Amino acid sequence: MSSLASISAARGGASPSGNQGQAFDYFLVVDFEATCEKDKRIYPQEIIEFPSVLVDGSTGRIESAFRRYVRPKHHPVLTKFCRDLTGIRQEDVDGGVDLGDALCLHDAWLKAATAGTGAKKGDGLAVVTWGDWDCRTMLDSECRFKGIAKPAYFNRWINLRVPFEATLGGGGRTNLQEAVRAAGLEWEGRLHCGLDEARNTARLLVELMRRGAKIGITGSLAQPPLTQEQQQNPRLSPCGITGSLAPPPLTQEQQQNPRLSPCGITGSPAPSPPIQQQPHTSPCAGAATSFCYCGVPSRGGIVAVPGPMQGMCFLGCGNWTPTMGVVCPYFVWGN
Repeated sequence: MSSLASISAARGGASPSGNQGQAFDYFLVVDFEATCEKDKRIYPQEIIEFPSVLVDGSTGRIESAFRRYVRPKHHPVLTKFCRDLTGIRQEDVDGGVDLGDALCLHDAWLKAATAGTGAKKGDGLAVVTWGDWDCRTMLDSECRFKGIAKPAYFNRWINLRVPFEATLGGGGRTNLQEAVRAAGLEWEGRLHCGLDEARNTARLLVELMRRGAKIGITGSLAQPPLTQEQQQNPRLSPCGITGSLAPPPLTQEQQQNPRLSPCGITGSPAPSPPIQQQPHTSPCAGAATSFCYCGVPSRGGIVAVPGPMQGMCFLGCGNWTPTMGVVCPYFVWGN
């Protein structure tokens, strides 16, 4: 595996000491692939490849990699377009795991990969993506839709496009392959293979660190502030990783109709962002007084796309339509 020292020596470039100012012990680079169709949106869209690459923040060394194929529930048969685009075969997802299981397997891999590494000086772990789609849109919306709790580290991330543009320039439409080549690197592997794209993102991350770029959090999902009791008694996330709060106690209705967290622990779904105290009307009314969970004025409609939600009313922030499906993950279903 290459480190910042060996890369810098080979390139005759900046000293790896420039990385000593980086804030994180480890970077977790992810690049999900999801169900898709040409020129239209599948709803609900579901993750089918869950890859992750672990990078040591002090050396730039790629320490380990993880991949699981995920079995979609609502569109179990992949479209030809999806298979051709991603290289994922139908038998891959047929033999895959549920998303909740993939999250737990990922946690187990992460704990094993970072075990015995000794004390670090940085601020733990930071997820890295190319763009905001992976964490802000795809993983969060699917977990909410399916009632799956996810580890807290997925609630903040580094969109590598931001430090790339600050360091090397380029417009906001630069894709990952173009960015890798702009950094003087050769693309390795297959386009739209999640693991290959995560590896290339990790290599770009290391190159940006070699050039002295400061890598910091660029996006996050709003979380409710901790109470004094929670601050004094930190809890474990569903898969045993310290850093997120356990679900709130079950209501009587939830006790009668239990749902499972990713690790098989009976509990409530992942908490939603606090609802803005604003007037609501019927989701299908589309009145201007309606507000989405994210606090943005919303509009309503009826889902026209075939699937489990077809014919249902919805209320959203206006960034999505009945035919396109959800863009903002915070929404309300009507009857």
